[in-house]
Amino acid sequence: MIESAIAWLLHVLAAPEVGLTSVFLISFVSATLVPLGSEPAVFAVIKANPMLFWSAIGVATVGNTLGGAVDYYIGYQAKQTFRKERKSRWFHWLERYGAKTMLLAWLPGIGDPLCTLGGWLKLPFWPSLAYMAVGKLLRYLTMTTLLLYVPDGVWHRIGQLLG
Repeated sequence: MIESAIAWLLHVLAAPEVGLTSVFLISFVSATLVPLGSEPAVFAVIKANPMLFWSAIGVATVGNTLGGAVDYYIGYQAKQTFRKERKSRWFHWLERYGAKTMLLAWLPGIGDPLCTLGGWLKLPFWPSLAYMAVGKLLRYLTMTTLLLYVPDGVWHRIGQLLG
């Protein structure tokens, strides 16, 4: 059931007329604890319309940062649930470096839980959000720029292999 719902959502969001809305929604959802990558959506929109480079990067950054804020809120509310984990190395590290650790929110696999732990530890919200945004902006700029340097022929060959 969940797989078919996700497939339907991805089909709807793949519509070209949706563009930046798709980028925002996919970026937002991928920043929560749902395993979904947003870089392909950002790249696809920019590849289809290069004039949207900064718009797509900005929309993806905002969506992904807001998703990180949701993770932060979940962690903030879940403090009692994880009380026994308080002595782990992760918590000590987060307490030591504070909101600056949110720069690492862009990392695949650990970035989203890191935002959740930041909320659990009640790190200052606005500095945490700012660091999340900077890290995510740098990720989107780096990934999209690198993907744009891949020649079109490579993408066509990948498409032929997959389709």
